[in-house]
Amino acid sequence: PEVFSGMLTSRVAQRFAEGLPAFGAWISIPSSVTAEVTARTGFDYCCIDLQHGLIDYSTALPMMQAMAASDTTVFSRVTWNEPGIIMKMLDAGAMGIICPMTNTRADCERFVGACKYPPAPLGYRSMGPVRARLLHPPYASQANAAVLTFAMAETVEALQNIDAMAQTPGLTGIYIGPSDLGTSMGLGPGVDRREPEMLQAFDKVLAACAKANVVAGIHTANADYAKEMVAKGFKLVTAASDFGALSSGLSAVSKALQSE
Repeated sequence: PEVFSGMLTSRVAQRFAEGLPAFGAWISIPSSVTAEVTARTGFDYCCIDLQHGLIDYSTALPMMQAMAASDTTVFSRVTWNEPGIIMKMLDAGAMGIICPMTNTRADCERFVGACKYPPAPLGYRSMGPVRARLLHPPYASQANAAVLTFAMAETVEALQNIDAMAQTPGLTGIYIGPSDLGTSMGLGPGVDRREPEMLQAFDKVLAACAKANVVAGIHTANADYAKEMVAKGFKLVTAASDFGALSSGLSAVSKALQSE
């Protein structure tokens, strides 16, 4: 399923091309087994979280190999807007990168450039897609068009610069991190937000993305709220996590047994 024939593409890119939203699961547990299980649950994408997840590169690689048995699109949220880890995750086969704490147009240009080979505008990615080329031999000639790039908007500064950020050449979209954004706005952390100030911030990001013709994405924690965000116009929506599902699932069984 991850060994492509013809044009290099992904399940998420195909969803976007059809005008459909893509739903995803977040992976924070450093295990190829849980990554494989998560990838087989039917989500359009699964994102390996190197920033706040308990995962480093040497663990992420076998996780991606385990996920290759499904047709989910492999994303990674990298540790930071640092070219080295961005390029390593792409070389290992990630088809999408979510970059944290991007606050300006310059931040977005630095991020996108690390994902694109020259002579693409901004591109300075070094050539060496070891595993990516194994999955798809003509990778180098098609990667610029196929790799999905999402810059995170999660600060007041990013909101102030959101129009310029969304217009960055080669950027696929903007992905809202509601917990950091709420913290930056003085509202505290948390997902699935309903504060009027947060909803206004979401609308501002949606408007900027629509104007720039890029995808708006957001991090959520349950299916009902995720569907609400799709109704607002978000197209890349994380709706679950391995850590959360494991904890809530086992807790629910434990509570049910104790209540007998």
